[in-house]
Amino acid sequence: MTSLAHGIDGAADLPIPLSYALIGAAWTLTFSFAVLLVVWRRPRLDPDSPGVLLPAVVGSMVDSRTVRALIAAASVVAASVVGLIVVSGSPSPQRNPVPGVVYIYLWVGVMLASLLLGPVWKVVSPVRAIHRFGCLMSGRSPDDGVFGYPSSWGCRPAVLGLFAFVWLELAAPDPGSVAAVGWWLLGYVLITSAGTVLFGTVWAERADPFEVYSSLLARLGPLGRRRRSGALVLRAPLNNLAGTPVLPGSVALAATLLGSTAFDSLSALPAWRNLRDSLSGDSVVAATMIRTIGLLTVILVVGTVFSLSARATGGLDRVERARLPGLLAHSITPIIAGYVIAHYLTFLVEKGQNTLLLFEDPLQRGWNLLGLAGHRVHYVLSNHPSVLATTKVLAVLTGHVLGVTAAHDRCLYLLPPAHRATGQLALMLTMVGFTFTGLYLLFGG
Repeated sequence: MTSLAHGIDGAADLPIPLSYALIGAAWTLTFSFAVLLVVWRRPRLDPDSPGVLLPAVVGSMVDSRTVRALIAAASVVAASVVGLIVVSGSPSPQRNPVPGVVYIYLWVGVMLASLLLGPVWKVVSPVRAIHRFGCLMSGRSPDDGVFGYPSSWGCRPAVLGLFAFVWLELAAPDPGSVAAVGWWLLGYVLITSAGTVLFGTVWAERADPFEVYSSLLARLGPLGRRRRSGALVLRAPLNNLAGTPVLPGSVALAATLLGSTAFDSLSALPAWRNLRDSLSGDSVVAATMIRTIGLLTVILVVGTVFSLSARATGGLDRVERARLPGLLAHSITPIIAGYVIAHYLTFLVEKGQNTLLLFEDPLQRGWNLLGLAGHRVHYVLSNHPSVLATTKVLAVLTGHVLGVTAAHDRCLYLLPPAHRATGQLALMLTMVGFTFTGLYLLFGG
């Protein structure tokens, strides 16, 4: 079950030469940047664009109190079932579906669903559901807390929560352990519940790691709302992305998400494993420390390189340049989405089936709850390696092209006319570097 916490096995066997992927990436990004400089001469992305209004019945159904109440009840029941399986199910991760629920359905499935359906976790979060019910019983608004949420915190609490999760996934001694996953979930529920009571729903919006991640990816999806009426519309995804709020910790958030996924690929390389084993020997503590240092290092490198490249422009004073990384951090979101799709697609589709099969008899009582006893996992992607490899490359390249586009459009707002081309060069080279590194790690070096 350790593989649950370390991404997709067999990525190095994909039948595309790495040199071809890297050359294609360089040409794609260079060409797209040149086209943007020639064709995209003025800012075009508008988060308040009217979009295409969806039928009123769709909006009514999505916002229906009855529908929301049913979803909330189902989420609380599902969370209770997961808790029961943690306590009463098998301690073996090969027989217990809980690690798969967390690492596959929640960490990958919910987040990828948010790209299409909007901020899914905001709707299905059991902590939010319980908080709303408690507020209903006490007669107060869920938005109201005991204290005001400090604006200086921004999304930094969510960054800490996300790092705690990726540490469990990638650096902990036994990330597939049912007990370890159960204790992490308990801590998450207690902290998030306390936060919503103390600060209201703004805690969920800015400090819940899963909701912040889900909402960030939802900004890259087609669904949006008109600001005044709240009506549901279809809008060009980059328009939605342009409306991403700039909060303290935005760069750290993006660096944690992109850096942790990159480290997941890095940790699968033989060179990293050999280095880790040679330094740690047989010591579990030493191996954990080395993985932790490696994870932190990759995250810090991503954040530092992006921040420096975003600030590498003329025509602005020091204070204005210091604001650029936060104002441009949203442009990393497509890169994160593309890399997550490429890195975790097989993980979701194939290992997700295995988790579903474990729900046949989650408490080892001889049950056949879903009628799937005897079924096996269908390796629908691994059995078509050419299709899988092409999908991975396209996901990464699409993410990076969209990232360059989002950054370019924002730079047209931020940079003086004389520096709009040269001021973006460092950022473009950084994104090309991210593409090269991502594909190199994705294809196993």
